[in-house]
Amino acid sequence: MKHRILVCFSLCCFALTAQMDPPPNFVIVFCDDLGYGDIGSFGHPIIQTPNIDRMAEEGQKWTQFYVADPVCTPSRAALLTGRYPIRNGMTSSKRHVFFPDSPNGLPLEEITIAEVLKTRDYATAAIGKWHLGHLPKFLPQQQGFDYYYGIPYSNDMDSNQWGQYLKLAEDPHYFSETEFFNVPLIENARVIERPADQTTITKRYTQKAVQFIEQNKAQPFFLYLAHSMPHIPLFVSEEFRGRSKASLYVDVIEEIDWSVGEILNVLEKNQLDRNTIVVFTSDNGPWLLFKTHGGSAGPLRAGKGTTFEGGQRVPTIFWGPGRVMPGVINQMGATLDLLPTFANLSGAELPSDRKLDGYDLSQVLTQKSSSPRKDFFYWAFAELHAYRNERYKIHIKQREPIHYGRSTLVLEQPELYDLKADISEKHDLAETFPEILSDFLDKMDLQLMDVADSIPDQLADRIQQK
Repeated sequence: MKHRILVCFSLCCFALTAQMDPPPNFVIVFCDDLGYGDIGSFGHPIIQTPNIDRMAEEGQKWTQFYVADPVCTPSRAALLTGRYPIRNGMTSSKRHVFFPDSPNGLPLEEITIAEVLKTRDYATAAIGKWHLGHLPKFLPQQQGFDYYYGIPYSNDMDSNQWGQYLKLAEDPHYFSETEFFNVPLIENARVIERPADQTTITKRYTQKAVQFIEQNKAQPFFLYLAHSMPHIPLFVSEEFRGRSKASLYVDVIEEIDWSVGEILNVLEKNQLDRNTIVVFTSDNGPWLLFKTHGGSAGPLRAGKGTTFEGGQRVPTIFWGPGRVMPGVINQMGATLDLLPTFANLSGAELPSDRKLDGYDLSQVLTQKSSSPRKDFFYWAFAELHAYRNERYKIHIKQREPIHYGRSTLVLEQPELYDLKADISEKHDLAETFPEILSDFLDKMDLQLMDVADSIPDQLADRIQQK
């Protein structure tokens, strides 16, 4: 009897302690156009990424993690809202992403991770590339972030020398000039530098991120660090230029790895590491148009702009020594899942007035339970191109790796791939498994009907509007 009382007392104490634990901090390190094969822990034989590799060894390496769209703007909208971008107009069959002349942005009615966490008194910061509307009414402080510092859209925009730049980018010895690109550097809502000196942009993003953590170490915080690199044009600081003795692209990735190390260091220095979850991932696959400057998808087919695996499966790591149970996760997850996962772990409530497309991965992170994500819809350019369950994937539409002027190909016959046996999508099995094909087509029809019911007319294709 005495033993039973002690056990019950211990369990009650454990439950009480768990309830009293402070909510975890969250850091997302989001790269731009980083390929599945561009870091050491995902198989690159040359690029040295010891800090990212350390995250993979001490945390969870996810080998089947997806972004909701293979280009910048819609991918970012999906990460922050937990919704396929087709639901809020952040995708288009024409312009694809926002440009410096775009009048729109992420609708203010959308609820972001930052806004969810603000209900739990989190300090929030967005540092780096935003690309969800550059006008003041669409900048991060209108979407739940206390602070913003970064370039508001892609680092190749606002250029009047695009043709020359395209030729330069195919030169293996290319190193572009900052002055080619008149992109602004913004702090909160004020332009503080134009053109931004991109040779120091990774370093300055990192310094601001470290400063934010130091300033908010006494309260829960959410840091969204969205690097402008390795999106073309490539820029790197003098300390890293030529350091790899391999290529400019390798130098850029190794500077990003240094940045990751700085984040981990400041967390450990302030004894925050055991109560912080750091996510490292990318917004889409590599921009293969630029050859040696565009990265690698490793064993995956194609890259940015496509719904092949190389376009939407991205290298992803969750690190958190006091929270995340280490291991390799060979199950599906997606950036769509970050909002519900962070909400659960922080004790915040999810919005109940809209359709969310994400799943709560907290049990996978803390206990290595099975992932609740069993399927995934591949949207691109406001069209549904493909669908996957745990093993098989169907394509009904396809695009070549992103290139200006290319259009979507509607397949005469759907293609079916076994992603467990054929990671590179080389062997079409549609004729072998007609019953699977039929079932998947039905699931895609249901997805199209579900999305059609949830899109307000005034939000459709906001990106393409000038």
